[in-house]
Amino acid sequence: FKVKYFQFFVIFIFVIIIITVNNFLVMKKALIILHQKRSITGDIGNKLKARGYSLDIRRPCCGESLPVNLDNHALVVILGGAISVNDDCEYIDYEIAWLKIVLESNKPFLGICLGAQMLAKHLGCKIEKNDSKLAEIGFFPIESTELGHKLFKDQKTFYQFHDEGFELPSDSKLLATGKTFKHQAFQYKNCYAFQFHPEVNLYLHLRWLFFVLLYKPRKFFIPGAQNILYQLYLRFKHNKSVSVWLDHFLDNYFLKNY
Repeated sequence: FKVKYFQFFVIFIFVIIIITVNNFLVMKKALIILHQKRSITGDIGNKLKARGYSLDIRRPCCGESLPVNLDNHALVVILGGAISVNDDCEYIDYEIAWLKIVLESNKPFLGICLGAQMLAKHLGCKIEKNDSKLAEIGFFPIESTELGHKLFKDQKTFYQFHDEGFELPSDSKLLATGKTFKHQAFQYKNCYAFQFHPEVNLYLHLRWLFFVLLYKPRKFFIPGAQNILYQLYLRFKHNKSVSVWLDHFLDNYFLKNY
């Protein structure tokens, strides 16, 4: 009788170990697509890892392929880049076409800046400069729509780095607007698209400033670009609140049902 109880106990412990190991092996995996060899994921990567996700980072710009399905991934994030979706570039066309797999999977998708423009272009929209040929480089205010009020009620200033904007795709929900670029955020089914950069924290901001000054310093002198000192002042002013907002977005929107 005691032997049977002991055997049952051993089997129970063995099953618990198997379940634990299996859960570890099938840890939720986030696919994050970057567009330069030196690019990093910023706060979006940090916050996903803190929520139990492992990061599968791919760089098609360096010849890396994207998965043929998303069976092994829980979500997808496409971040920004220095290139335009309108450039004649093989890997940009590859990523835009690959978004068909994302949409068919119904997995959560987040596009930031270039990633948002890729989604818009995949959905048939134009990506263009504004009529005034102004850029947004620095911190700029946005205005929430009625549909985006709850999402943006506590944070209305974000870091931007772009000189093109997207049209609003059909059947999508406009969440935020801006003065220089009309469309700042939209939702399409399980997809979110932001023209601004909530993933940029102080460290990533300083990296960007360094590399832009090193390779393309004229960027900071084009119409619409804030000077570096003013950017840093606004970084210290808004860094914490943007981080809190990103937590709110992840927990109450992007990852809410996953």
